[in-house]
Amino acid sequence: MATVQITANGRNYEVPENITVLEACKEAGIDIPTLCYHPRLEATGGCRVCVVEVEGARNLQPACVTMIRDGMVIKTNSDRVYNARKLNLALILSRHPNDCMTCESNGKCEFQDLIYSYDVEPIFPKAEDKTIIFDDSSPSIVRDLDKCIACTRCVRACADLQGMNIYGMADRGFETLPLTAFNIPLDQTDCINCGQCSAFCPVGAITENSAVRDAKRALEKHDKVLVVQTAPATRVAISEEFGMEPGSVSTGHMVAALKELGFDYVFDTNFSADLTIMEEGSELLERVKEGGPFPMFTSCCPAWINMMEKLYPQYKENVSSAKSPQQMLGPVIKTYFAENIGVKPEDIYSVSIMPCTAKKDEARRPQHAMENGDPWVDLVLTTRELGKLIRLKKIPFASLEERQYDDPLGESTGAAVIFGNTGGVMEAALRTAYELGTGNPLPDINFMPARGLEGIKEASVDFNGIDFKIAVAHGGKNVKELMRQIESGEKFYHFVEIMACPGGCIGGGGEPYSLDGEILEKRAKGVYSIDEALTLRKSHENPSINKLYSEFLEKPLSHKSHKLLHTHYTDRSKKKVVEKTTATE
Repeated sequence: MATVQITANGRNYEVPENITVLEACKEAGIDIPTLCYHPRLEATGGCRVCVVEVEGARNLQPACVTMIRDGMVIKTNSDRVYNARKLNLALILSRHPNDCMTCESNGKCEFQDLIYSYDVEPIFPKAEDKTIIFDDSSPSIVRDLDKCIACTRCVRACADLQGMNIYGMADRGFETLPLTAFNIPLDQTDCINCGQCSAFCPVGAITENSAVRDAKRALEKHDKVLVVQTAPATRVAISEEFGMEPGSVSTGHMVAALKELGFDYVFDTNFSADLTIMEEGSELLERVKEGGPFPMFTSCCPAWINMMEKLYPQYKENVSSAKSPQQMLGPVIKTYFAENIGVKPEDIYSVSIMPCTAKKDEARRPQHAMENGDPWVDLVLTTRELGKLIRLKKIPFASLEERQYDDPLGESTGAAVIFGNTGGVMEAALRTAYELGTGNPLPDINFMPARGLEGIKEASVDFNGIDFKIAVAHGGKNVKELMRQIESGEKFYHFVEIMACPGGCIGGGGEPYSLDGEILEKRAKGVYSIDEALTLRKSHENPSINKLYSEFLEKPLSHKSHKLLHTHYTDRSKKKVVEKTTATE
């Protein structure tokens, strides 16, 4: 790798060429504050918090967009730089409310940290004429744009990563805000509830629709049997909430913390991920036998389901009818498990811990309700929310003695845990479907073509003489490109896995905030390490799953399985809305 020589704060460094001043200083171990910058988004240099002095330049330069050059002399900590950063922060503060005590991002706010670090006082008068926009129409996301600092991170995440373009910067000066088209509520847009906007927001302007207080109240009342399930990706991310290394496997600590919070039973969503593979894999085998319809799309990602229903409703029959693992375990808890412990379904309060804000929306879908209208899953907390709840109850997470999941819904396989990564559902499904369909194990249980963070991955498998074509896509922008190729006839596949968030569930909108540009790789590595360490690595080898079928569900795709574990989809496209409106006029 070619390098260049620079001088920063009086010391000489050799750094890679063709990188920014910010990246070069990071290589040299020099910290430069940022606000609008995020390593996973294209830099804009908008907030000017990262300004530095560059010898020969008249004005201070934004480090995030200024490219390094050989012999460059930089000052990152001069009085001129310090005062400019402080002034810029004070200007931003003049349009920001002082309500940190009740803000959802209190203690996890980048702006709050910088205000304290630079000892910024409110020297400018507050902007009195700023438009206040509060939108809690979405079950997943809350927008409180009174707190917006116009960093544009949400706009860039929604456009550049997700390809959805729900937000756009509107108006000027203090009125500049990321608004929806015609400023309509979020639930009236094509928003898929993925929550990437909330994951990249550095303040409390966009957050998940918090259920922390509801969870706290339920735990305090404890008038029902409290049951909680935890998704695959949460165990390699919750540790970040407590200062541990990204990708650290904290399964036992998480279970222990949930017990300390007061949950009576802690179950593993990995169990129902194995169950999902049994149902979805059996459905795939049926389609292979009957000749379609193809492609069959996976159904585990609720943000993808929202995208399909809103943008690609013509493919609703192609999507597997199998519910997601969250929505499979919900019915199993309130039927099979309820019977086992001798309680009524209404006497169980079912909570799930998910890496995904769209899971909040999914739990409220009418298709996922009991016959009496009550939800199978009563409350959804994101990984971030669980971290907040544990801190609120002052539980020493890192020092807890590790505990195991409860039986009978706590046993799972390596196939289940890799659901957390992009390509994981595909790999898990192939491990089971290939073996059940051909009578032989998959040639390599580690199906490498499905792994990695490439946006779209393709592979072929010899399936009893069929050249079985598969594809994996993650991140909304990549998903839309893959769908374009399928719609145009440019590509044909038998089986397609789609995850709306970059990296899959490990990059979910409800995962801990991170300024680590390699966070997805680190979390993915943690997930695969769990799979490698397990003896059982195929869903159909899970004895607890087999027991569930023999005692309760009978077999995959049985009448009872269809009733409890399968769902249907609807056309929610704008065209359908227009047709419905016209018909009622």
